[in-house]
Formats: sequence, C-alpha cells, structure tokens
Amino acid sequence: MAIVVVVAGTWFGYSQMADSKCTGSVRLSVAAAPEIAPAVTSAADAWSKDGGNVNGTCVSVAVSPVAPSEVASVIARDHGVTLAGVGQPSGTVQVPDVWIPDSSTWQLRLRNEASGFQPNNVTSVAQSPLVVAMPKPIAQSQKLEGQKVPLASLLTAKALGSADAPKFGIVNPGTDASGLIALMAIGQAVGTGADAVKSQVQALTYLSKNRSALRDELLERFPKSADAATIAEGLGAAPLSEEDVISYNAKRPPVELSAVYLSGANVPLDYPFTVLPQVVDGDKISAAAGLLKQLTTGGFKEQLSTAGLRAPDGTYGSGFVAPAGAPQASPAITAAAGGGDNTGGTAAAGVDAASVSKVVGTWNATTQAGRVLAVFDVSGSMGDPVPTANNLSRAVVTQKAAATGLELFSDEWAVGVWAFSTDMNGKKPWKELIKITPLSTGRQDVRATIPQLNPKSDGNTGLYDTVLDAYNAAKANWKPGKVNSVILFTDGENDNPDGIKQDELINKLKAAQDSSKFVRLVLIGIGNEVNKAELQTISKTVKGSGLFIAEDPTKITDIFLQAIGSRTGVE
Repeated sequence: MAIVVVVAGTWFGYSQMADSKCTGSVRLSVAAAPEIAPAVTSAADAWSKDGGNVNGTCVSVAVSPVAPSEVASVIARDHGVTLAGVGQPSGTVQVPDVWIPDSSTWQLRLRNEASGFQPNNVTSVAQSPLVVAMPKPIAQSQKLEGQKVPLASLLTAKALGSADAPKFGIVNPGTDASGLIALMAIGQAVGTGADAVKSQVQALTYLSKNRSALRDELLERFPKSADAATIAEGLGAAPLSEEDVISYNAKRPPVELSAVYLSGANVPLDYPFTVLPQVVDGDKISAAAGLLKQLTTGGFKEQLSTAGLRAPDGTYGSGFVAPAGAPQASPAITAAAGGGDNTGGTAAAGVDAASVSKVVGTWNATTQAGRVLAVFDVSGSMGDPVPTANNLSRAVVTQKAAATGLELFSDEWAVGVWAFSTDMNGKKPWKELIKITPLSTGRQDVRATIPQLNPKSDGNTGLYDTVLDAYNAAKANWKPGKVNSVILFTDGENDNPDGIKQDELINKLKAAQDSSKFVRLVLIGIGNEVNKAELQTISKTVKGSGLFIAEDPTKITDIFLQAIGSRTGVE
C-alpha cells in the first residue's frame, strides 16, 4: 500500500512538471502578514498551475501567515540584536526567503539596529491607509462618519477632556505598525516647540491607558452591544488600518465600525515584498522575482480587494467593500520601501529609520518605567557657540534639550543628574547634582539641576573616569522590572592627565558587567569635534549599549529620543 502511495505521488509530481515543461524544483518560503497571506497564496498557486518556473526549474512556493513582529524578532536574533518592545521569537518561526510584513517600518527598524541586514528587491505590493476605527453609533453621533479629519484634532486637550470623549486605544507601537504610524501622524501634526511636546505627551499618555499588546486584542475591546451603557464602557476609537475595519465588519459584529479617514499626509501600511539577504542562490532569486511579477498584476489587485486591501497605487478592485467615506484612491506609494542608504533607508512616504526610532523612543519615554543617570559634559568647550542656534552656546542648547527630554519622561521614571569636566570635586572629574530620584515626587528638583549645567571655563574632559563611575553608580542603584541606563552627553574626547587610561577603563567596564543587573550605556556625541573612534571603543565594550552623534547640537532632542527607541546606535 505504501509503495502504491509513493509511486502515485511521484507520478503526480512528475506529470505536473511534465505538463508545465519544467523539471526539478526550487522551493521558495514566504512569510506574509496574516491579512495578505491568502491573496499571496492564491497568486502563487495560480502561477504554479500555470507552469511557474525559472530557467526550466519548477517553483514551489510555501506561504505562511506570520505576524510581522514574529519574523522581525527572529531576524533580529539572527543578527545578534533586539528591537525595542519586541520580545524573543518562538521556536517555530524560521527566517523565510521572502518576507511581506504589513509595513516597511519593520525593515527600517531592523536596518537601524543591524548593519548586516541589507534586504534586496524591496517593493510595495499593497497598501491600507491609516484610519481611526470607531463604533458606528459614536462616529455618527459625532458626525465623523464619512469625514476626513486630522488625527491630532481628535486628541486635543479639549477633545480628551470632554465628558463625551470616547475611550481612545492603541496597539503597542513597539510591536505593531498601525500603532507606530499613528504616533508618526500625531508627531507630524503637533509640530515642534514646548507646546507641541506638551500636546504630544498628553496624547500619548491618554492613548497608553487603553493600549493593547496585539491588534486582535484591541479589536476585541470594541463594544459587543448597541445599548448606550455598553458603548460607553467599551473602546470608542483606535488608530488602525482600513483593512482592520473591513475585516472586522465582515464578521457581522453586533456593532460595526466606521472608518474615520485622516486628512493631511499620512503613512499607509505599505506591505513591502522583501527578498531577505541570506537568499544568494540564483534560482531562488529568480523565483522571488517571478513571484513578485505575479503580485503586480491586475488579477492580484482583485485578490487584494477581497482581503480589504488596496493596490500600491491606492486604487482597489471590484471586490473591495469600501467603508463609508472611503476615497476611491489613496495616495500612491512612491518611495521604495526600505530603500538602501547608510541611514537605514526610507519607507513609504519617505519616512526614514531615524524618524521611526524617534517615535519609538517618545513612546518609551512617555509610557514605560525606567531609571536613568543623565551625565552632562560641562568642559570649557561647551561654551562654544552653535551657529544653527543663533550662536547660543552648546551648554545652553543642551540645557534646552534636557528640559524638553525631562518633560517627555512619565512619572514612572527616576532620573539622576551629574555634571562632569575635570576637578569637579577635588580631583574627581564629576559632581552629582541630584541622585536618581523618582519623577513622581522629585520632578521639580530634577528640573532645578538643568540651569546648573554651565561650562567650567578652565575645565577639560574627564571622560574615562566619569563613564566608569557613572556605570558603577547605575549598577549600584539598579532596580528590577525597569530599564536601567546611563546616558552621557559629551562634545569632546578624554583629556584628563590625572585620570585612568583607556585600557584600564575598558578592562574595568568588562569586569563590572553583570547579566543579572543589566545597565545600558548610551553615549551621545555633541557637535563635530567628538572622537567617534574613542566613543565607539567604549560603547562596544558594554553589551546593549549605543553611540549616537548629534553633529548639529540643535538636534540633540531628536538624537536622544532615537537613543531611547533604539538598542544599538551608529557603528
């Protein structure tokens, strides 16, 4: 019986190859976001039945629906890095040949953390605009159904303070692209300046109260009954994709969702077809190119429409169930998703890796708990003028950035402040301005240290001793369940004849590390006079540390947020 089965199976495979005039087989593994996986499977099956082959070799395509965060975590692990907010991968997930996540922000985050991650042939094959999903009764009562509104207008202090304001939720932007691009939209809308930071912090704090780890988990929190009490108690709004709303309503829930479309430039989910860098076999590369060709046809557009997705040009096929107010075409994706340059590339609508890390950092600072020892250079060179800041000194520009950064930290954080130069406390190159203090009770005391960060006119840079002592101080004050870190700002290089040498610093840092009390060391270089090689040597000594350079000191706040949202830094 077994022989009959084997012979029959072999004959079937042979006849399939013979019919398609191809021999042998090249297997292509594809991991796709669950919502697009059925359409990709249909296109791959149709190609196979049509005799899909490369250079006469049959192509076998295996498509697996996998959450993008799962694939990202296993790619990160294989490159020896981690992504902020993304946990360790499960043992069942493998790195595929081709990856189609829901957003190219995943590639940007990976490229930013792992310089060796250089994907090939990244092309968008679908899109879904960002919308605000609302239960229909709420959208209709607020006359928002079918309207286009700015996301920030729904999250203003007045709107959030209203008794009629719906409960706003979000999916954790560290693990979900819809949450991430929603925060991008908020950041772009509020602009810059002190008032903008205040508005952004208020919006993120409000959103975090109803955050969910997974998109399906968030969708389950929408009301399941149309009575007023249930609607008032359930989730009232959340930034999600258009596809999420269509798929949710397709299940005929008791209360359908409306898609409130957003005005202004917003980044869509762009579904990038990505050939991963480990694919070097010529036949596999050709097979991937052949599959991509199948995913850019008019037939695939029709398959996408049944999944609630649009084509990359923003149009949709005949099977698309458009929500009320849906535009017939959303803006086309014009940038190459995850396109390559040494900054980590760009995604749809030109979003770059630095912007993505900044958004993740803002979220982490506003919503997570941490302990940080902030160490500021006050050597004489910090008095030098900054041309891009109307010749304000580096010290003043840094103080302004420190004040902004402090406002972003939630009360769940504890912050300490040191100033360093040389001979700050006897021969000691640093001085403690305030010990690590909970912001819930000591924010004003921490804020009061910022005006004290003035340059010491005759001071040099006691970098090595300060780094070592700061690391050991953070380790001594380590607390479980929190991110424990040292963030050091400097505009120069070590210049302290009375201090330790680099070899001694490196050896002592290696000896000080304790895997049970992990402390992250973040070095932020200010201006173009820092010794990058010196800072790299220090950074690479401490596991999980990062180096970031703000060549223009006016960008310190942005660089600081990128540091919090990233796990590595520049190489």
